[in-house]
Parts: sequence; structure tokens; C-alpha cells
Amino acid sequence: MQKKLLTASVMLALSTSVWATTGMQLEGYGTRSVGMGGTGTALDVGAAAVMNNPAMLTESLKEDGDSMFGVGLTILSPDITSSVPSYGVSTDSDGTAYFMPGMGYMRRDGNLVWGAALMAQGGMGTEYGRAGMGDLFSGGLSMMQQPVPLSGQEVRSEASVGRVMFPLAFQASDRLTLAAQLDYVWAGLDLQMDLDGNSFVDFANPQLQNMGVASGSMVNGFLQLVGMGAIADVNWARFDFSNDSDFTGQAFGTGFGYKLGFSYKASDRVTIGGFYHSRTNVSDLDTNEASVSFNIDMNTPQGVANMTANVDGKIIVRDFNWPSIVGVGVAWEATDAWTFAMDVKRLNWSEVMSDFKVSFQADGSQADPVGAAFAGAAMDVTMFQNWDDQLVVNLGGEYRMTDALKLRGGMLFASNPVPDEYVNPLFPATIENTYMAGLGYQMSESSEISVALAYAPEVDVTNTLTGINTTHSQLNWHFQYGIRF
Repeated sequence: MQKKLLTASVMLALSTSVWATTGMQLEGYGTRSVGMGGTGTALDVGAAAVMNNPAMLTESLKEDGDSMFGVGLTILSPDITSSVPSYGVSTDSDGTAYFMPGMGYMRRDGNLVWGAALMAQGGMGTEYGRAGMGDLFSGGLSMMQQPVPLSGQEVRSEASVGRVMFPLAFQASDRLTLAAQLDYVWAGLDLQMDLDGNSFVDFANPQLQNMGVASGSMVNGFLQLVGMGAIADVNWARFDFSNDSDFTGQAFGTGFGYKLGFSYKASDRVTIGGFYHSRTNVSDLDTNEASVSFNIDMNTPQGVANMTANVDGKIIVRDFNWPSIVGVGVAWEATDAWTFAMDVKRLNWSEVMSDFKVSFQADGSQADPVGAAFAGAAMDVTMFQNWDDQLVVNLGGEYRMTDALKLRGGMLFASNPVPDEYVNPLFPATIENTYMAGLGYQMSESSEISVALAYAPEVDVTNTLTGINTTHSQLNWHFQYGIRF
């Protein structure tokens, strides 16, 4: 059981970037959007429209020369527990607060609205610390099926994705707005993770490879040494690349994407909107400050000797990208007090999450004498993912209680895109439905503060290959201040 546990742990720990409610996508962007169930395709959500439908910016700024500036903060608070009840092992993640800031400035000149915004696409991670007795990561099985302790070092993951966006919205007529937007995207990943020896062999042995494939000169060297009898057993392997930043990971890459959108006033009270987000073209995430370690039992003339090989080198996470998204929505101002909105979106996860590829290139010289045997060696790992595309439905409403105070509520319905056999305790992207509420308060004619709360009930999933049970819920806070001038 533990060997499968560790296989799954490394597989998805390396494969996932950031996630929240819908796979790796946050439940909404901007407090009005979140408060109204994540809607925004046909709804005025201020500068946060750059994360959904930039055509709605002309609804925020209606007069020539109008400008707006906003700042916001999202606090993502997951509650994750993973266990194998039949074995009596369980681990809680101490990663319960992830902070994602944002800001934006927009201006209208004639029929054009333009500007720039910086926002976190999302962020997530787990903090398991050093494994103690009864933890999932305390031990596993060696290549020879012997119970073994693992490294005893820190086990954690942290991922981040953010965007700097440059929208241009053109009001073609009193009713129609068209928009195009260029996004500069960055992504980062930290990982400190153990893999037991039996799982390593599952990747390396062509007759197994149930969850992925490992190849390259480093793997071939191991198999040759095993075949020659030089290596009696492989106890564990470890991936380690991490920094101290809360916003960028040790493995880092950048790229671009674009968005297209439209909005149409079907009547004075009904707005229809739609958008297309391109698949990003982020460069490979890489770092030269990485290491792979192996704990092995070597056959020597004096007998079996246990030793650890620490190999420094470069990690490359290949072809990690955000998927294309398409959506339509409608907003209805039913009365002067009531507004309702609905969005339908399709997230095309299958185009970026069919599998995951990571490479390790060892440095030509190694400080560790044992690791020197692998100087210059390479390892390529392909991990199967097979995520499903995802349909998301957002529903929300707003009640203008007074001229200053607005009350909001809504909900999001979505399926879990991750097949059960690939659900992982480090990145259990399993949240399905989310319930949201919020309020906005007009402090003056030009400024407003607002807050929104999103609650995702606990989802209980058991990996069909490993038997690992993971429960996951979220309580996320969103804060925003905006001023128009």
C-alpha cells in the first residue's frame, strides 16, 4: 500500500501547478464576481474583468476620461487530510493559508478602454513537514519489497501562477463592445518529495509502468547496476527543489497568452457576453538549484553497505501550460434593486494535462563522492494524468439594500476533472461545488470596499489504484478596494 502511495504522491506533486475550485482555476476573480457565484462574463466586475471577459470594462468606465484603480487580496484556505484507514496512517496538511494579491488601473479615452493589471491566477500547496510515526510519508517499500523508512526530510509543495494583463476594449456601438487582451504569464513550482524504491522501479521497469515512464542514462545506470548485482536494493529516491518565496517557485517559467471577448446589450436591462482564453505558451519551468537523492544498499566485499547518493543538477518541467477556456454569460437587472447573472464555461484541461513531463540533468561534477557516479547523467519522467475537460456553471444575484450597501450570493457547480486513479495527497484538485456570498459598501461617490467569502464543502475521494483516501474542503476570503476618478 505505501509503495503505491508514494508513487502517486510524487506523480502529482510534480504535475500540478495551481488549483482551487475548478481544477486549477479559482472560483472567481474580483469580489463582485465571487460574491455572485463566480459570474462575470456579462457582469460589471471592475478591473477584475481582465481575468474573465475584458469587454465588460466599458461597463465600468462609461464616460470619456474616466479612470479606475483597484487593489485586492485573496486568501486561499484549504483543509486537507489524506489517510489509508485500513493501515491507520493519516496526515494533515499545515498549508492552510495562501495569499494572492492583485491590482489594476484602467482608463477610458473615447470609445477605447485600456490599462494594465497584475493578478494571481491561483496558488496552492501542502506543508507536511518532517514525517512522524503514523504519517503517510514516514515509510514505504524498497525495490525488493522490504519495509523501509524514507528520508525523514521536509515534505512540501507550493505552486504559483500569475498574470500581467494589457486589455483593449472597443465600444463599437451603444450596445456592442469587442475586446482583445495580451497576458504575460509566469509559473513557479517548489517540491520536496520522497518516492520509495518500489515506486521508482514501477516507473523504470518497462514491464510495469502503471502510472508513468522513467528513462535516460541515470535510469539505465541503475538498472545495469541492479542487473550486475552491485545494487542489492533501492530504498528511496527524493526530488528536492524549493526556495523561500511566497510568490514564485524555485522552478520558474514565463510566457504569453491572449483573451478575446464581447458584450452585447440585448436591452437596457439584459447584457450578453462571451469570451475565449487561449492556451498559454509558458516556457519550461526550470532551475539549476535542484537535487535528486537515492538511498541504496550496495554489495561490497565487506558485505551490504547502505549509502545515500546526493546528485545536484537541473530540473526541467516541460510544457506546463494553462488550458484554453471558452464561456458565455448573461446578466439581468430585474429591478432597480435586483441583479442576476449566469455563466457557463468550458475548461479544456485535456489539452494540457494528458500527461506531465519532467527531466533531471545531473551536473558534470558532484560534491558528493557517492553521487559522483551519476555525474552528467539524465533522467526523463513522464507521468500519466488524463484529466477530463470541465463544464462549470455559475449562478449569482445581488440586492441593492441601500444606495451604499449591496448584498450578494451565488453558487458554482462543477465536476472533478481528475480521474480517481490520479488523485494525489499533495495536490488533491477535487473540489466540485462552491457556495459564495459577499457585500459591497460605497464609501463615497467614487470609492468602494467589498468582501466575499467562498465555501467549498468537503469532498471525499479514494484513489482507485492506491487506496489513499483524501478529504478536501476550502474557505476562501476575497477583499477589494476600488476608486474611480
